[in-house]
Amino acid sequence: MPTLRERVSTELLPFLVQPAQYIGGEINQLVSDGDWERADVRVALAFPDTYGVGISHLGLQILYWLCNHTPGVVAERVYCPKIDAERHMRAKGIPLFTWDTRRPVATADLLGISLQYEMLYTNVLTLLDLAGIPLRSADRDEEHPLVLGGGPQADNPEPVAAFFDLIVNGDGEPAMTELLELYRRLKLDGASRECRIRTLAERFDWLYAPSLYSVHYNADGTVASVEPRHPGVPFPVQRCQTADFENAAFPLRPLVPHVQAVHERIAIEIMRGCPQRCRFCHAGYTKRPLRWRSVDRILEIAEQAHAATGFDEIGLLSLSTGDYPRLPELAQRVAERFSGRRVSISVPSLRVDKMLAAVPFMMNEVRKGGLTIAVEAARDDMRASILKKVTDGALLDAVRAAYRAGWRSVKLYFMAGFPGERPDDIDGIWEISRQVSEARRDLGMGPAHVNVAVGWLVPKPHTPMQWAAQATADYFQTVRERLRWLSRGRGSVKMKLPRIDRSILEAVFSRGDRRLSAVIESAWRLGARFDAWDEHFRMDLWDRAFAEHGLDPAWYAHRERGRDEVFPWSHLVGFRHGDDYLRGQYEEELATLRTAAN
Repeated sequence: MPTLRERVSTELLPFLVQPAQYIGGEINQLVSDGDWERADVRVALAFPDTYGVGISHLGLQILYWLCNHTPGVVAERVYCPKIDAERHMRAKGIPLFTWDTRRPVATADLLGISLQYEMLYTNVLTLLDLAGIPLRSADRDEEHPLVLGGGPQADNPEPVAAFFDLIVNGDGEPAMTELLELYRRLKLDGASRECRIRTLAERFDWLYAPSLYSVHYNADGTVASVEPRHPGVPFPVQRCQTADFENAAFPLRPLVPHVQAVHERIAIEIMRGCPQRCRFCHAGYTKRPLRWRSVDRILEIAEQAHAATGFDEIGLLSLSTGDYPRLPELAQRVAERFSGRRVSISVPSLRVDKMLAAVPFMMNEVRKGGLTIAVEAARDDMRASILKKVTDGALLDAVRAAYRAGWRSVKLYFMAGFPGERPDDIDGIWEISRQVSEARRDLGMGPAHVNVAVGWLVPKPHTPMQWAAQATADYFQTVRERLRWLSRGRGSVKMKLPRIDRSILEAVFSRGDRRLSAVIESAWRLGARFDAWDEHFRMDLWDRAFAEHGLDPAWYAHRERGRDEVFPWSHLVGFRHGDDYLRGQYEEELATLRTAAN
């Protein structure tokens, strides 16, 4: 009988578009033949999107590095097969396999799935089904791995609660280290699957086992209460945080993809958290407290990663790189070390203030192709209401400084749909974008190319916006038509406006409850796949799924939450200061806008 490795090579790869994304064996792969069989604990780390997206994800590479440097543990990678690959795998009866050495995913002890984005939920079910693992945790037995979730969407995992055995709330590095140690002991002791789940959940106050909690609903459909079914499980579930960020596990030999990936660079997380508290920003509230790596440690990582990959770009990553406390020193030392090797520096997430104005002069080696600035709102008073510390004057001063330093184009991010938004706020998106383009003329040069991305606000849990109603599709359509009309024929400013229906669906799942698991499963069975991709997203399938279960997406997306409403995630700690602080911030935002309107 041919092995799974042989079957993948002969029965699958020859029939696929771009088969190189399925072959594994990349430079710096950490697993070899035989490691899987010898390991005490086998981990399959899955990213529910394509190889080109997943291999660029730093979080998965961190866990891959951490697991494979833990004695007795081996971890192999899994990505979601594209639709052509899924079709061939089903036709040939080929189960989901790991990329490193092509082991059946179902033979893992732990299947860890990264939850990065709500529109990846149907891909989670594709992974489970192709692996031969029952979709719902209640249907699994001793033969199946524990299905573990983590990532940003774990802050409200209720819409996918039925599909996961365990969910990590918070940072993955310390959580995975402790979880692997206890899991190994439980496995060696012969503990049952049920015992492993319950013991792990009882031991770690940041580990959430959805099956060990009961949810009760009011007559109006809102959550009445969430209650633990056993006295030993944590309530509320706390948040795991990396205490020693300086020395936290980090890949010193990143994987080098076989095919073009979303990012092909040395990615270094220089800081976790953000000192700003923009009232819409989920990560800004949940990633606190602020922690950063030293300049020496960052340079050490950069040197080893460059030697291991040959990448010609280093990304200094954080939520707000401009707030890194030693950025001028870091920029100078990285440039001195790498400029002679023709390695450029990319610095995303720069804040528009004095620091941003200075950065172009400090960082002469930064790649000058384009500068990205998150402006969010177009008018100063609206920015003040959402605590976005940007003014028109600071923005224009900053881009002029960037143009002097050699930048030729700018990308601006805005959002529409903030509470209290006015028509003038929408017109302002076009006006400030045009001013950013024309500011280059002030220096005796032609207008800058400005690419404007306007997103539709999705209120997120654990933020002041968690009470807010998302704007309706009709409102967003009006905004879309207005911006298209304003920007018509203006070649130096390009507007990109996303799909409205998908943003509304994202809002449904962002603040949804566990009744939505049935909707997700139905949509998947109807054919929903790769919902984050425009060419695959089909809202008609989701409409049918909601109708099948008698649930109204507008009730989830467009309803203002009551002040004392119990949220589906109320039993999960996301922001350490709690809902009273967040509610105060929300009411202050509304009051600020009322004052501005008067």
